Amino acid sequence: MKSKFVKILIVIISLSLFIISCEKKTSKVTGGKTLNVVTTLFPLYDFAKNIGKKKADVTLLLPPGVESHSFDPKPGDILRIHEADIFVYTGKFMEPWVEDVLKGIGDKGPLIIDSSRSVILTEDTTETEHNPKRLKMDPHIWLDFSKARKMVDNILEGFLKRDPENSNFYQENAMKYKIKLDKLDKRFKDSLSSCKKDVLIHGGHFAFGYLAKRYNIKYLSAYRGFAPDAEPTPGNLIELIRMLKDHDAKYIFYEELVSPKIAEVISRETGAKLLMLHGAHNVTREDLVRGVTFISLMEQNLKNLIKGLECK
Repeated sequence: MKSKFVKILIVIISLSLFIISCEKKTSKVTGGKTLNVVTTLFPLYDFAKNIGKKKADVTLLLPPGVESHSFDPKPGDILRIHEADIFVYTGKFMEPWVEDVLKGIGDKGPLIIDSSRSVILTEDTTETEHNPKRLKMDPHIWLDFSKARKMVDNILEGFLKRDPENSNFYQENAMKYKIKLDKLDKRFKDSLSSCKKDVLIHGGHFAFGYLAKRYNIKYLSAYRGFAPDAEPTPGNLIELIRMLKDHDAKYIFYEELVSPKIAEVISRETGAKLLMLHGAHNVTREDLVRGVTFISLMEQNLKNLIKGLECK
């Protein structure tokens, strides 16, 4: 039903595009104007801002505070995508709605950047009957900083194609940002290599698999699927409670913009305290105003992981 509704919207909007095209604030890479870049998720927004800096006007399609997996584009969102010079999304598993929107835009639309291109994704091996709406592949690739580097490269490629005259500027910015990601990766490796606990127990959806694998941490989530609306079974909860007790874990993690009710239930049952891990899909309006960055969110994650896993 949602897909049919989106298609109808696209037809209606397409009829209006010729009329509004003359009113664009930013034309397609012309005389001294900044690149108009639209991104879907906060990591992409932050990566693109660091690459484009003063030569790009980068905006986030997701309204602040909205959970990313449940996002459905409105007519105004589709217009914003059409008017952009570059549109960056994570990939078809994170934003399945993109395919229908792009069909309605056609060749005159923005340069489309799939930031997951050439990135190897982890497959969901959970049983279909227990989770019929599951995502088939784990789309949370930005939480492995080596994969985040590749995402930066993919976004950079779009900037170079759209604005080759400023290629050196974009390349230098991307290189500096990847160095920051490398340093962040090293801090995670060094800090998480000597922890008393080696199990990350999470009361939210299965978002941190890449991060855990990168740093050799066992990862247990109440939600077996990658989608946030997957429901944990009583067996999942019992297993998580047992694992907390077996490992004498003092903390259970929850995530941003998703109800922590499962983590709270397990906390009450076990006495474990709550700690947040930020998946960085999106941020609140307050966070956006105070200028949080992807790296600052990950640095806070590292502090909480050090505390929760009892690292030296």
